[in-house]
Amino acid sequence: MDPLAVLRDYAARGDLDKIIFSGDEVLFGSEYTFPANAPTAFTNKQSGRPYPLSAAVFLAQHNDLKHTDFIQAARLRRIPPVSLPDRKTFLDFLRHGHHSLPTDPLLPSALPSFAPEPQPAMPEEPEGDKASGAYIRALERTLKDRNALLDARGRDFLAVLQNATRREEERRRNKDSAPSSARHEPSSAAAAAAMAKPKVERSFGDGFVPIILVPSASQTLITIYNVREFLEDGVFVPSDERMRAMKGSGKPECVMVQKKLIRGERAGAGGGATTFEVRDKPASLKADDWARVVAVFVLGKEWQFKDWPFKDHVEIFNKVIGFYVRFEDDSVEAAKVVKQWNISKNKRHQDRTAALEVWERLEEFMRAHT
Repeated sequence: MDPLAVLRDYAARGDLDKIIFSGDEVLFGSEYTFPANAPTAFTNKQSGRPYPLSAAVFLAQHNDLKHTDFIQAARLRRIPPVSLPDRKTFLDFLRHGHHSLPTDPLLPSALPSFAPEPQPAMPEEPEGDKASGAYIRALERTLKDRNALLDARGRDFLAVLQNATRREEERRRNKDSAPSSARHEPSSAAAAAAMAKPKVERSFGDGFVPIILVPSASQTLITIYNVREFLEDGVFVPSDERMRAMKGSGKPECVMVQKKLIRGERAGAGGGATTFEVRDKPASLKADDWARVVAVFVLGKEWQFKDWPFKDHVEIFNKVIGFYVRFEDDSVEAAKVVKQWNISKNKRHQDRTAALEVWERLEEFMRAHT
């Protein structure tokens, strides 16, 4: 199957948002997977070199950007940008078909071809069984598959996760508390210092649930009210809209967010989804909780870090990755220790790109600190 033909089909159906970059591959929904660097018949007019599939997909998804913004966004994602003269040629191809690209096969023989393996001959069914089996299969209707059974968005298993996490922490504390006769009692000064600034020791292992902190202030874009929609679904919903939708049910203490990490070793058997806790009250965290903090959405105010058990910003951002999300037309000073992302006030289809980049940076950070 030619990836450019699949890309044109997705563009015609309006399903470009279902195409996802996953590591070195491009996923077309659950139907097709191609290497991101696969060469295509879409070539550079000046050099004659073929553009990779990643460049074609990125242009199709972001063709509404100005060319300068498009070049900057492509370089940020480490994708070869399409030149301005070639943009019109490719967009005509998406809208009008083959005649705007060369008539050669759209994908050179860069991808390996797979010949079907011979299958052993199956014993032939009796005519009566064959007819009855065909009749039964004709009446079958697929109601659930393995993916649909795993989708439980209408149910909340937060209580189960919290109980499991609490028991795991109790088991770890009981294991660490050895008999007192074999241990030295610390001095009162050392004990007071330990209580004032708990030691954060991180151990990524089974039962570890990472924590993401968000600001409690209402003037920030990402809060505990809208963080799940942004991180799970890639959609930015203003906090005040989410608060009105909750109809006065109260501010949640904790929000659980699930994400299937691409290459994380902690993703579980078979690459399952990893669960993250999102909180906005650092003062309520214990020493064991601070060991699980992996990321923070920053507000840009000094008081946000008042209750943190670290001495300065250098230590904070050595242990925790920081993100700053703002509207694209807001002015802000350049940040050196946190990563900035711009969100459009009107173009909601760009939210997913920002959310995916947050997950990519967070996964790289967690992998580097494992």
